[in-house]
Amino acid sequence: MTEMGKIVEAADELAAPVVIGPEAYISEEYARAEAAKLWRKVWLQAGRLEDIPNVGDFVTYDILADSVIIMRTAEGEGAGALRAFHNVCTHRGRRLIDTPEGKRNARGNKASIVCGFHGWTFDRQGKCTYIEHQEDWQGKLTDERTALGKVHVDTWGGWLWINLDPDAGPLRDYLEPAASLLDPFELQNMRPRWRKWVIFDCNWKVSMEAFNETYHVATTHPEFMEFGQYRGWARNQGLHSNIGYDAPKGQEEDQAKLRLGAGDDPRISTAEMQAFTWASANTNTTMTLVNAALRLKDELPEGTPAPEVSRHWLASARADDEKRGVFWPVVAPEHTAKTGTSWQIFPNTQIGHAVNNMLVYHYRPYKGDPNKCIFEAAVYELYPEGEAPETEWEYTEPQDWPSVLQQDFNNMTAVQEGMKISGFRGTLPNPYMERTVSSLHYNLARFMGTGTPRKID
Repeated sequence: MTEMGKIVEAADELAAPVVIGPEAYISEEYARAEAAKLWRKVWLQAGRLEDIPNVGDFVTYDILADSVIIMRTAEGEGAGALRAFHNVCTHRGRRLIDTPEGKRNARGNKASIVCGFHGWTFDRQGKCTYIEHQEDWQGKLTDERTALGKVHVDTWGGWLWINLDPDAGPLRDYLEPAASLLDPFELQNMRPRWRKWVIFDCNWKVSMEAFNETYHVATTHPEFMEFGQYRGWARNQGLHSNIGYDAPKGQEEDQAKLRLGAGDDPRISTAEMQAFTWASANTNTTMTLVNAALRLKDELPEGTPAPEVSRHWLASARADDEKRGVFWPVVAPEHTAKTGTSWQIFPNTQIGHAVNNMLVYHYRPYKGDPNKCIFEAAVYELYPEGEAPETEWEYTEPQDWPSVLQQDFNNMTAVQEGMKISGFRGTLPNPYMERTVSSLHYNLARFMGTGTPRKID
């Protein structure tokens, strides 16, 4: 049996109730060990391809003490047009590109990279092209010794992915089955409507687990219960996991993000849900979807069956977008149902996908402190050619985020503090609705060597 086969087989056991100890969330020793055992061994989503459209464009990405430069070195869309390097001069160890104060990362264009300490210079291929007084080294400074350290880089879904492990396997293999199931949504064609980040007072796993299940909706976001039930499933997918909503027979596509409102009149509840989502979360929808939902009461008679309401709403919104030059990919309803609402890409990325928009969360530790993390969220949608807004990562204090996300933030800090209480005996994730939590810790344990979820006798 392959290693991945073993993962899937073992993770199937997580359908049973388990308990997860708090060490992974609060232990300083565990946090220190993550640097070498986890973050230097996995593929990490490090940026968007459209952020480096021109030769010489670069972005940086930091994970704990490590910093990486990702640069476009040639025309083209594939990984062959990119290079990634450790962001450190091979002379005396100075960072080559500093992150501007208050910014998430550095971004710009360079013909060459010049170290600010002694002027050593590197070209876009990472070769050292200038060393002042090089003769002083008596011929010992070979090209290999002075070149920038290479980092694996590849692309999928419009993202730049890096891996610090010199022996890393292919990105595509790592991402399966998520990559194949998400490919029909053509995520690479979407562009960000907004991008926000914040340093938050909780562990990165606490942050991730605030969003990777639907079990919390009824209590944390009770206002959404006016529009329907939010019971949902969670499934292990090897290294990764996905979630979706339960749906009535005949409405299987409603397991995904573009859901119909429930109740006696889905025309009205769908419109109310879309309008509320836009105003209070500014995620998971577009103005095209909102406007099409608001017309339902005028375009369909009262008593129209829910499946017909859903088909009309989405077809109407699709037609509206096509008139302005926005073309959704065509994804079969049964495939949409299978993919659900979002995927957790191990270890620290969540992609909430749909045919015309997506919500992406990204979580990172902050300075090795188990009680802090970098939380990032970006909302994407399809735009007419050349009309996508220019967005930057905006640092935003928690109280200035959309109100629905603030509700989740309130839980995150309280969970981090609660797990330190001596009487806390461990997390008890719902085996059906929160299996994503168990899946994350099962796979973390493979890398970390500790923290495997324990079955409850």
